[in-house]
Parts: sequence; structure tokens; C-alpha cells
Amino acid sequence: MRPEDIDRAAAYLAQADALVIAAGAGMGVDSGLPDFRGNAGFWQAYPALGRAAMDFTEVASPRTFRTDPRLAWGFYGHRLALYRQTVPHDGFAILRRWAERLARRAFVFTSNVDGQFQRAGFAEEHVFECHGSIHWLQCTGPCSDLVWHAAGVLPEIDAAACRWRGEELPLCPRCGALARPNILMFGDGAWVEHRASQQEARLASWLRTAARPVVIELGAGTAIASVRRFGEHVVHAHGGSLVRINPREAAVSMERAVGLEVGAREGLMAIDARLGGG
Repeated sequence: MRPEDIDRAAAYLAQADALVIAAGAGMGVDSGLPDFRGNAGFWQAYPALGRAAMDFTEVASPRTFRTDPRLAWGFYGHRLALYRQTVPHDGFAILRRWAERLARRAFVFTSNVDGQFQRAGFAEEHVFECHGSIHWLQCTGPCSDLVWHAAGVLPEIDAAACRWRGEELPLCPRCGALARPNILMFGDGAWVEHRASQQEARLASWLRTAARPVVIELGAGTAIASVRRFGEHVVHAHGGSLVRINPREAAVSMERAVGLEVGAREGLMAIDARLGGG
């Protein structure tokens, strides 16, 4: 990180009235969550799937819930348990503190399904999870637009085999069919997007109240560019500025934007120190 880039990032924050937090998978890495970038990282986290030569796009698919539901729930049940016990890193608290100083506070746009922002104290009504959330369930059919909280799901997982070992799999309370996480999976034509659509509408309404938004983009890559496209759209459509924090892909190509080639937690701490912290 160059000192002058940290200065620019701090200046953008100092003049903003609203904080847009645009977070990709890299935001969770500093909390100890696995990085599924490429099969190497995925198979390191799930050796059984590596031995079976199953990649992330194959496992994270509605088809797996049809063909091998205990494998599908072994994978998602393990992730659900992991996310429940993960403690958000210090960067989340820094973002909350920044937001509290701004007139319009903050709104989160994230492709992460882990619920870490809510766990870190961000209000549910100010988070848009564009790919859904593992903490909410839906019918595999689906039989309806019903989504319900996963609090009642207590995963029993054979981690070595990545398989659900409980007697009963989660079921839809309306029709009794197999349930699945309310997550947009690969090749997914059955995702119930009602909850996400409501979140998106709240975000759009909030953005209309922001005069000088600053986008803090964290750990968002280019392979699936949902988060990057959103952040850049805010800059173009709402006259905002962009701070891109990414250890591998930090380059920016627009005015009123700066890139910090560093991890999320380290980048946030560096900016916070320049702002005076505390």
C-alpha cells in the first residue's frame, strides 16, 4: 500500500455522507473462512470432494440435492455450522464505527452467504445478500415462495466423507419435500429470490437518499463480478467514490477511485489509522 493511496481513501471517507460496503469472498478470509478460489483451495477445505474430483460448481448445485442429498447437505451443513461459529474480524467493527459517523449510515451489498455482517452487528434491514443466505431455507421444488430461518437445523456431519449423517434431512414444512439453503447456486433455476428482492428494493430506496456515497469494496474478484459491477454502478449513477481493497486484483480504471493491494482487514485498519481511529 502506498501512503498516498491510503490518504485518498481516507479523504473519500471524510467527505462522504453514506457508506456502501460491497463485499466479496475475500472479506471472510481474515476471519478464517476458506477461500474457494480454484479447486486447490476448495479441495483443501473438503478433501473428500477432492478425492472424488468434484469441483465447487458441481457440489454447489441443485442437481446434487436431487442426485445425492446427503452429500449436498453434508457440504452445506458443514458450512452452516462453520459460519455459525466464526467470529467476524476487526474490520467489521471498523466499518460499523465509520457508518455511525455518517448522516446516512451504511448499507451492505454482499455476494457472501455466510451472514457475517449480521453477526457483526449490522442491521438485517441494511444488508442485501445478492446470492442469498445459508441461514435461510427453501423447498427444493420449490412448492412456493416460502423461505424460513435455518435456526432449527442442527447439522450432524461426517466431515471426513462430507456427508450428512443425521437420521432426517431438513424438509419443507409446507409440502414435506427436501429443503435446501436459500442460496443462488450454479445452474439454479429454482432459487426463491423473494427475500433478496426485498433487500434489493430497500437498498435502492436508501441509495436515493445518499448525496455523496463512498463505496468500500472488499475482497471482490473478477471471476464472478457481481460485487464489482454493483460498486462501479454506484460511482457512475450516484456520483460516488470507490475504495477497492483486494490483495490480487486492486486495479481501478475510473476517476474518484483508488485501489489498495492488500487484504480486507489490513486495508481497513490502515485507513482507520489515517482517519485517527477510535
